Amino acid sequence: MAGEFELIARHFTRPVRRAALGVGDDCALLQPGAGMQLAVSCDMLVEGRHFLSTVPPGRLGHKALAVNLSDLAACGAEPLAFTLALALPRADDEFLAGFAQGMLALADAHGIELVGGDTTAGPLNICITVFGQVPAGQALLRSGARPGDDLWVSGALGDARLALEVFRGTASLTGEGFETARRGMELPQPRVALGLALRGVASSAIDLSDGLVGDLGHVLQRSGVGAVLHADALPRSTVLAALPLALQRQCVLAGGDDYELLFTAPPARRDAVLAAAGRAGVAVTRCGEIVSGTGLRVLDAAGQVLPASWRGFDHFA
Repeated sequence: MAGEFELIARHFTRPVRRAALGVGDDCALLQPGAGMQLAVSCDMLVEGRHFLSTVPPGRLGHKALAVNLSDLAACGAEPLAFTLALALPRADDEFLAGFAQGMLALADAHGIELVGGDTTAGPLNICITVFGQVPAGQALLRSGARPGDDLWVSGALGDARLALEVFRGTASLTGEGFETARRGMELPQPRVALGLALRGVASSAIDLSDGLVGDLGHVLQRSGVGAVLHADALPRSTVLAALPLALQRQCVLAGGDDYELLFTAPPARRDAVLAAAGRAGVAVTRCGEIVSGTGLRVLDAAGQVLPASWRGFDHFA
């Protein structure tokens, strides 16, 4: 049986190209460009809480890094490097081979390097810390939304929650429909290119990890504003759109695990938003507006206020 350091050398040690020093020493060394600020974020994934035991290792590796890259995207930061802390029930070489392949393939796609971390025995637990860089004063923040701003969202929402409901047995999908929803849950695509393109265009941004209503609430609180959200204008896959409207709304408003970007921008920047989305190759949808005051009103397609029954995910609620 391979030991800890043999497993690290086999699956996670690669020559660095951008970092000054990577895996193998007491600290990694990063050197952001001149005039840049370092953007740092950390997310933990716990088996049974953030992912099911049935997820393929390659997809788990992809998602573990994707959810962290999504934080950099929401900040408008360019990825530089990441560290991995991994607790394993046992030294499972086959699991690690698939996990590393999925994680490092996404890392290569975004030009980001694994530069260190830690391994230990214990319940399966994955903790990644990402490092990025953003020009000083240009980071996208949650606190910049202003009354009159448009509210936008990228991609499509709700498939991850739909897949979870299928696994729970409260919804039914078969064949390609289920695979589409499951890909949304297990293979989120971090919108890094869009975040970079929105620097200087968007007034605020957040990534959607805990459900749109909950995450939008963070923006409203930090910005000291309210919002009107058009629920039935929110983008969703054709698979979700074929299901009952109540389930659609639950999935897109409070589903979580979408890892799309929710952002605001002045109406005068609509063309710039669409141009940024075009450069990034990501669809965006205008789905509401920021208003004075506080609170959130959710409207249906007829403009009627929907009951405020949706909540974002909270680990301790």
